[in-house]
Amino acid sequence: MTAAPAPPGLRLAYTQLRVRGFRWFVHASLQHLRARWALRGASTLGTVRLRGRARLVNDGSTIFGDRVRLDGTIVPLDLYCGPGAVLSVGDGTFVNYGSSIGALRSVSIGRDCDIGQYAIIMDSNQHLTEAHRLPAPAEPVVIEDGVWIGARVTVLPGAHIGRGAVIGAHAVVRGFVPPRTLAVGVPARVVRNLEGFDGDR
Repeated sequence: MTAAPAPPGLRLAYTQLRVRGFRWFVHASLQHLRARWALRGASTLGTVRLRGRARLVNDGSTIFGDRVRLDGTIVPLDLYCGPGAVLSVGDGTFVNYGSSIGALRSVSIGRDCDIGQYAIIMDSNQHLTEAHRLPAPAEPVVIEDGVWIGARVTVLPGAHIGRGAVIGAHAVVRGFVPPRTLAVGVPARVVRNLEGFDGDR
């Protein structure tokens, strides 16, 4: 009679323990527990690790994939999903400290993205320019897989950043950024094609 195989999560934990050591395993476990507590209001929560603090208000549908890493050590992360809205963060994505992500309709962040410090990603301007007491319409934000967003980047409502694109620090993104390009400036403009780059993105 053979023993039942261990669950996949337990096998992965055991492998990581053997490869990286006990101290790493303890730190990673504490980060998983911290994420479970801070993001307990999420609709779907994969294997997320959180260093530091994060504030989540979920009145819609907030989805975190597996291997998501959140860093709120220096300044906490702010995450908001309004009534009926969808906020999704794909597998393997990293969000650095001080970032603010808000969805009143839809914000979709793909797999294996890197989001720098103090980034702002929102699908609404909150109020109209002409009448500050009237709400502005929300436009979906899409960030495809493998996107790298630099420090203090602002992603405006309706922005769509293509797969593997890189956004330079302090840029303001509106409209469409083609895949595998480098965009910088205010507003962000494509300055380089990354198709020939032989990196890992």
